[in-house]
Order: sequence, then structure tokens, then C-alpha cells
Amino acid sequence: MATSVIEFLAAEGRSAANIHARMKTVYGEMCISDCAVRKWVRIFKGENPRETILRDRKRSGRPLSASVAAHQEKVDCTIRANRRVKQKEIANAVGISKERVHHIVTTVLGYRKVSARWVPRQLTVEMKA
Repeated sequence: MATSVIEFLAAEGRSAANIHARMKTVYGEMCISDCAVRKWVRIFKGENPRETILRDRKRSGRPLSASVAAHQEKVDCTIRANRRVKQKEIANAVGISKERVHHIVTTVLGYRKVSARWVPRQLTVEMKA
């Protein structure tokens, strides 16, 4: 929240000292330090204020590889071969974490457990009754 105030006032052309003084009158003792205000003003004035984005930008790093289509197919084939298989067994067979197996099984493939068996979520209300 404070960064939005700093961004707005910096876009108006206010100095860091002026911004900190205004924030101090509003927030009192809960206000961020003068050093932090100066840092944010430097960041916002370094770029075009209209194009500044406060959200995280994409970063380089390890891509998500556990939910790729190849793993989804392996998980689906394993479940179709043995509907009583456990998520831990699937994780060991495919070589991914139990959390990713749970995500693939429930969210991507749409299975759920019924009487210790994986069943596709295609049952209607009448069929369930």
C-alpha cells in the first residue's frame, strides 16, 4: 500500500523528503523509514512512472516440468491399469512428487476416490444416487 502512495506522489514530481513528511503525518509511527521512501522514489523515477508495475515480473529459473503432458499420460495410464493404485506408488513409478501427482490426478485428469478406487468425475447427480 505504501509503495502505491510513493509511486503516485513520485509521478506527481514530489521529492522523497516531501513524500516521507506527508506519509509521516498520515501514518504516524507506523510509517516506513525515510531511507525506504528514498529507495522506492529512486526506483519509480528511474522508469517511466506510467509503465511501472508493482507486481513480480517473470524470472528466469527452473520451469515447471512435473505437470507436462508426458507425465499426465503416464499417470493416466497407471490409474487405468490399476484403479486401486495409491498416489505414492504413482509418484514413485513416474518419478515426480506426491503433490504433483495429486494435482494431476484431481485437477488435470479430474479423478476422485470412490471406495478406494479412482473414478473419473463424469457421474451425474442421478448416477450418484
